[in-house]
This record gives sequence, C-alpha cells and structure tokens, in this order.
Amino acid sequence: MMYALGVDGGGSKTLAVVVDASGNERGRGLAGSSNYAAVGISQAMYAIRSALEEAVQVAGCTLPLQAAWLGLAGIDRPGDYDILFPHLQCIAKIVHLTNDAELVLSGLPEGVGIALIAGTGSIALGRDRHGTIVRAGGWGHIVGDEGSGYDLGRHCLQAVAKAADGRGQWTALVEHVLSHWDLNSASDIIGRVYPDCDKATIASLSTLVFMAARDGDEVASSMVKDAAYELALAAMAVKIKLNFPGEQVALALGGGLLLHEIDFRRLTLHAIEKRLSIGEVALVEEPALSGARAALHFGTP
Repeated sequence: MMYALGVDGGGSKTLAVVVDASGNERGRGLAGSSNYAAVGISQAMYAIRSALEEAVQVAGCTLPLQAAWLGLAGIDRPGDYDILFPHLQCIAKIVHLTNDAELVLSGLPEGVGIALIAGTGSIALGRDRHGTIVRAGGWGHIVGDEGSGYDLGRHCLQAVAKAADGRGQWTALVEHVLSHWDLNSASDIIGRVYPDCDKATIASLSTLVFMAARDGDEVASSMVKDAAYELALAAMAVKIKLNFPGEQVALALGGGLLLHEIDFRRLTLHAIEKRLSIGEVALVEEPALSGARAALHFGTP
C-alpha cells in the first residue's frame, strides 16, 4: 500500500502524520522542537526521527515511504536546506522540505494565498498563482517574531517588571505571573527566567496575557491589540509583493494563538480586513495532516 508522510516541526513540538493512498490517517507521532536554528541539528534530527518512528510504527508501514512533506521552523535560507536534506532524504522516495509556514498553505486550494502563523514564533508567507513565494516576519525571537506567543510573553514580563518597580502602570499580570510560576515576589522572576529559560516557557505566558485582557486589564489589552496589528502588517507586507490582481486573498491560519484564542483571531482578522480584501479563511489545525495528503500527489501529473 502507498503511504505518505507530513511533518510539522515548530518551536515547541514536532508532529508526524502518516496517511494511506486514500488520505486516511494511519498513524501519528509527537516529539519536541525540531527548529534546528534554536535547538541544534542533533536535537532537531532526534525529534524528527522520534515523531516519524512512532507514526510509522502505529501505521504498520516501513521506510522509505512513497512521499513526504516536512515543514520545519528554521528553514529560511538555501543553506538551511542543504544542511538538513541529507539527513532526511532517506525517509521517502520523494521528499519535499520547506519552512513550516509553507506547509500551512497546504490547507488552501492549490496552496494559493497567505499563511499567517502565530505560535511560539510568528511568520506570514504567501504564494500567488504564478508560484511566487514571499514571506514577512519569521526573524526569530531576538530580532522579531512580533505577535507571537514569545513576543507576548516577553512583553508580559517587561510589564510586570515595570509595574513592580513603579516605572509602569499596575497590571493584574503581576499576580498572574507570580501565581503561574509559584513565586513569592516579582524579584523572584529573575531567578526563574535566567540563565536558561526556554522559548516555550516564555511563550506560555501569553495565556496569562489573554486571560487578563478578557478581564479588562488595560496593559494586557494593549499588548493583545499590538500583537494583532503586527500580524496584520506582516500579512499586508506579503500581499503587496505578490500578484493578487483584483481578487480576494485566501488566508490559512496556523499556530496556537490564532487557532485557539478566538477573540485574538477575530481581532487579527479585523486588523487585516482594514488593509486587504479577505476571501476564504482556513483554520489549519494540523498542517502535518494536510501536508501528508498533499504529498500523495507529488510526482503525479
């Protein structure tokens, strides 16, 4: 039987899904981050292999599969492809290796439109009917990732520090963070964050920001609005560089913030609608699954 694989490798987790020739899911596997730019090549390959082996075992098939589409965070330059592909080419007869944002586009008809992802990190990536691909954002947590979970988490900690010092407006985020991390005082945050607090831990604080915003906290509400604005800017930057003449632009949304924070998704879409005409909006819950189904057609006319 023919099998295809989809792998969605992000900053927090890696999901591998195997489908049969009819597109039915036959197995899946979950592992840690496979963003090699963040965790290194060895850890990234370990995560991919772990997720892949679990999915293949559940599916009851063997390698190499017929086709595979791996969308991995950190695949941003040709050199990244050259580093990773030799480690992955044995997975299937046909292996397609891209950035994880391009994998999200598999949730749109013909893969045409703009993928907007806000999870641990953030990025916008679009493809027009001529096959041109353009991206905005995705600069990583030090330079960019505006509107992401990490971005909100970082701003959350900064707001807490300012409030505790008296340099900024008081916010409920102070108590939320202390309770979340079981700390006695704001000064204890230093020992919790340094020297090696990982990105996923910081990004998880975004849930506290959304909670405080829903309760009417002004500081948190301002953060959420700014995050939606930044994501809209990224989508618009992509749209301007692509050829969508006189047509509505389809959006594929991915990442935990846009998929699971409904109010934030509405706010982001509203910010985007001020700048471009939106057509279909697809919530791509599992890019690994849609990518695996798309991989079934690799090499076919």
